Amino acid sequence: MTQRKKVLIIDDEVDLCLLMKAYFIRKNYEVHIAHTLNDGMIRLSQIHPDYLLIDYNLPDGLGWDKLPEMYQKYPNIQYHLISAFRPSMPDELDGAKLTIWEKPISLKALDNFF
Repeated sequence: MTQRKKVLIIDDEVDLCLLMKAYFIRKNYEVHIAHTLNDGMIRLSQIHPDYLLIDYNLPDGLGWDKLPEMYQKYPNIQYHLISAFRPSMPDELDGAKLTIWEKPISLKALDNFF
């Protein structure tokens, strides 16, 4: 039996998380959600997801500021960066496997990646 791919969504918008969770469950992914950067970092170390979707602006910090650390520690994750606006990409992430999603995210657009 094939093991399901794991997705970790780190975003403080509860409705968006629930919508994406339902989307990924329908596609047979194992889905985990965190609403703060701190909780997301804990779950990241526990889960080791295949895909990480992380918001830029979280209640306890800027999600993208942790990306260089995450990428060094977990280089095999496919990173999907979420933002309501498009900030500049950290220089340390050149060559990383990254996709940027601007809110609002279209679930139909996700079909091209998942």
